[in-house]
Amino acid sequence: MTSFDAAMLILRVGVGLVILAHGVNHARGREKTTNWFGGMGFRQAGLQWFFSTTVEIGVGVFLIVGLLNSLAATGLVSVMFVAWWSVHRNNGFFIFRPGEGWEYVATLGLTGVVMAIAGPGEISIDNALGIAQDLDGWVGAALVAGGLVLAAGQLAMFFRPSEATDT
Repeated sequence: MTSFDAAMLILRVGVGLVILAHGVNHARGREKTTNWFGGMGFRQAGLQWFFSTTVEIGVGVFLIVGLLNSLAATGLVSVMFVAWWSVHRNNGFFIFRPGEGWEYVATLGLTGVVMAIAGPGEISIDNALGIAQDLDGWVGAALVAGGLVLAAGQLAMFFRPSEATDT
């Protein structure tokens, strides 16, 4: 195992645990999270809760074990882009600013880009299956680009801040 492989394992597991915990928190607070989505102006707030929770839990698990790493990292980037656009972009950089700035989502998003391009490292299911090199590099970058297009599509279809509810 190289130092790169060890670093990717630490990064994948650490970030995977963070996003998994976020998804579990959403799962445990379904009503509160659904109301939060509606309050921001997301149409179909229950559907937003379901997809957000499912993606965050799935991304977390897949990153931790190194399965379909570039797709999981793409999911992370996409979720962070939606969070940046819908919640954080107008609140300044620092997370401690009123409304929470965008430093946290930017850091996780950029980390996802790097993980998609760099690959999962030797200690991963992708490597054991012999598919790690098929999904990283430029393929990983293309997956991230596609994920950003899908995230923008989600925002275009469902995000209407002028229709925010007080539920």
